[in-house]
Amino acid sequence: MIQHLITLPVLVPMIGALVLVLGSQASDTRRRQLSVALCVAQVLISAWLLSRAAGGELLFYALGNWQAPFGIVLMLDRLSALMLTLTAVLALGCVLFASAGEDARGSHFHGLFQLQLMGLNGAFLTGDLFNLFVFFEILLLASYSLLMHGGGKERIGAGLHYVILNLAGSALFLVALGVLYGATGTLNMADMARRVAEMSGDQAALVTAGALLLIVVFSLKAALLPLYFWLPRTYAAAPAPVAALFAIMTKVGLYAILRVQSLIFVDTPAAEAITAWLWWAGLATITLAGIGVLASRDLRTLVAYLVLVSVGTLLAGQALGTIDAIGALLYYLPHTTLACGALYLIAELISQQRGKAGTRLVRGRRLQQRHLLGGMFLVAAVAVAGLPPLAGALGKLLLMQAAEGTARLWLWPLLLLAGLCALIAMSRAGSVFFWASYKGQMESGRVTRPQLAGVLWLLASVPLLVGFAGPVSDYARDTAEQLAEPQVVVSRLLGESPALQFGRLTIDEGESP
Repeated sequence: MIQHLITLPVLVPMIGALVLVLGSQASDTRRRQLSVALCVAQVLISAWLLSRAAGGELLFYALGNWQAPFGIVLMLDRLSALMLTLTAVLALGCVLFASAGEDARGSHFHGLFQLQLMGLNGAFLTGDLFNLFVFFEILLLASYSLLMHGGGKERIGAGLHYVILNLAGSALFLVALGVLYGATGTLNMADMARRVAEMSGDQAALVTAGALLLIVVFSLKAALLPLYFWLPRTYAAAPAPVAALFAIMTKVGLYAILRVQSLIFVDTPAAEAITAWLWWAGLATITLAGIGVLASRDLRTLVAYLVLVSVGTLLAGQALGTIDAIGALLYYLPHTTLACGALYLIAELISQQRGKAGTRLVRGRRLQQRHLLGGMFLVAAVAVAGLPPLAGALGKLLLMQAAEGTARLWLWPLLLLAGLCALIAMSRAGSVFFWASYKGQMESGRVTRPQLAGVLWLLASVPLLVGFAGPVSDYARDTAEQLAEPQVVVSRLLGESPALQFGRLTIDEGESP
């Protein structure tokens, strides 16, 4: 039975979404309790899978006992376990916050929320490119509805642009899959890696074209320049718990790039072009996003640009390609994701106490709970700006140490200047919200217990990632070392033996996986 647990990150939110949608006549309290329980279950499941993957095991599961490369395979390694855990932790904070009343402003919020988690978890677990496309579409369909939850002119306009852009990206994704399938005859990642390594001439050129198309699609998902212009408006318009969950959405693109680059296209003609694209586009994203941070006149837009700064930082670090660089970015990734998610929730709390001024950086009414909000804002601002002694500063330091030669001349100044831009912008926002205010007070809008619980759950990661910096950084480096050995995945999944190994267990053809 234990081998079946790898499917739970997909099955639990899928079944939960069906129950929540079909049981729409249940009370709001019942739906909230079930949704929170599902998220808690996913935290526990992902933590268990993380403990299994931490030992270096590669866990495979063949659906329907159809062996790779002919059947659908779920694959769990250190990277996918990390992303599953990060998603579950972020989702629990978001659903707690939404249970304070945001979920009641539209239909089927919790069902759609679980459906998006299903798509995210499936994308992190799948072992073939076509099912990566399928799970992308599931999470995007849910995100379309969640983005426009509650209605409003601004949300509908931003949602329309988001839908059109992602439909174009999905079409390009299918074209890329068609090119790669036509050249290799497979869409299983491990099998494709083995075949691509043996190609030359025209076939290799065709694979390179397909690889670059894939990277363009994933760069759109990750919001890498020049494909990021949709993100600030979209994230700023989304409901607060949805925007906070969207902090992981750009990391799906990053994950997909890291997965295909390290497993399929490593040491191929496409590798050099992919690395160059990620390096220069990542640096440009940091530069323009830093300018956007300074130019923002609304806290939600400011946080959206901070998300873009982190995207550029992560992908520039990935372009360095060394084990030290990959380990550094994987240590930095959870910190920046959870800090930005917490900031979106805090922005909503500030908005509900400022009346018409909302989160715009203008003088408004004095906050009713300015000490509580100010304390949470300070912790999140210091975290997202990457100031010592928090994990953001350590992650950036590790990235800068991983850069060598001329790469240092580019990366060091940009990372330091981006951190300075974030510090200036967050200091300005804090001054406006907590000092430059009128004497009048709002009569309502106090922070509720579910809202406070959601924010504190995410902010708890700030001291924890510092207190456990040693084990977390060791895990990140071990993950980078595992990614540097793609032949292990290929041999384990597609070895000479027809058996499909699941950790220490071996699944024979006559057995049920």
